[in-house]
Amino acid sequence: MFRTFRPADRVALLVPGSAAYADFVLLATRQGVVPVPIDPQLTDRERRAVLDDVEPVLVVTTPEELAEAAEALEPDPPSPVPLVRPMHLTSGTTGAPKGVWSGLLTPERAQALVAEERDLWRFTGSDAHLVLSPLHHSAPLRFSLGTLLAGGRLVVPGPFDPDAVTRAIVRQRPTTMFCVPAHLQRLFAHWDEVGVPDLSCFRLVAHAGAACPPPVKQRLLELFPPRTTWEFYGSTEGQFTACRSEEWAAHPGTVGRARPGRSLSVDGDGTIWCVVPEHARFSYWRAREKTAACWRDTDRGSAFTVGDLGRLDDEGYLYLAGRREDLVITGGVNVYPVEVENVLGGHPAVRDVAVFGVGDEHWGQRVCAAVVGEATAEELASYAAERLAPPKRPKSYFRLDALPRTATGKVKRLELPGLLGLDD
Repeated sequence: MFRTFRPADRVALLVPGSAAYADFVLLATRQGVVPVPIDPQLTDRERRAVLDDVEPVLVVTTPEELAEAAEALEPDPPSPVPLVRPMHLTSGTTGAPKGVWSGLLTPERAQALVAEERDLWRFTGSDAHLVLSPLHHSAPLRFSLGTLLAGGRLVVPGPFDPDAVTRAIVRQRPTTMFCVPAHLQRLFAHWDEVGVPDLSCFRLVAHAGAACPPPVKQRLLELFPPRTTWEFYGSTEGQFTACRSEEWAAHPGTVGRARPGRSLSVDGDGTIWCVVPEHARFSYWRAREKTAACWRDTDRGSAFTVGDLGRLDDEGYLYLAGRREDLVITGGVNVYPVEVENVLGGHPAVRDVAVFGVGDEHWGQRVCAAVVGEATAEELASYAAERLAPPKRPKSYFRLDALPRTATGKVKRLELPGLLGLDD
């Protein structure tokens, strides 16, 4: 085991999330050591590929090793705030996972990074943050670190289980929570059976990671205290928007306007760009071409994109249309799955839906929909015919008990054809 670390040393974390995990990340980043949070469920082959690229000085695979690594850190680093961002890996759905690298931050930029999160989410020493998602993902770790930096505490019930989460709410009275829509759907279904707990303790509930079905969003507004629920749009690379649910109700389908200190623009092809302050710049680890492709200079500053598509209305509200790799081209017409999902998700007998394309000899691709719920194919076809132009209407509907999702709640859209036997 290492007894000392140097700034910019990378430490690969292949252990489940815990309070000790977050404590280690905070202590390490305050002295410039770079935690690399990695999904501990990776296969050996996936793990080797990531580690060969990252080249960590230490690989932590057990809670005991995590405790030993913590002992090798300075107990009281000179910087009160992180001097580096954890190097998270992007999902890799379009290729090998890429590390998102911020470099070592100057003290001024380090302070600005912490202040931006603190000022937006109003972290305080009285906060108790409920951790629902794995901490190797960027958003749950970011909310956890923001809470700890403000002097608050974490509530970590373990792997997501609606009953365990409900008990934690009742017994520990958390004040904040980050979640994905899939968490909300499972919690609401559980509360329909056992009753809704007292949620008055919450001052902030933020969700992101996937499109939220309108019925779930409406239930969120109804159950939690007024002006406590938020949606935001961001990525492993950086954050774009934040939006109170009340704003969403006034602008249905939006993911909000640009966060303070940032600005948005959309190209003619729909690609979303975000101008960020210097403390939010990043590169892809050992991938200069990929880094260069995602950045450009504007008259307002440096802007980045992750390839997502959308539109801005006259008031600056952003509406997502999907990711470029999700694009379905049928008969030469571009169809964005998120747009179709937002429509079908409004059917009262649809609990969840994912739209995807499969090869078609005549059209190139045809639009298909995997649906969770009681709606029949005939009912959905009629519903879509009233709300979508012909190219956007799914040609086939498939019923599933649940959609395949990542740990952060994103639908594994590219896996659906194989799951349904459509990839032959």
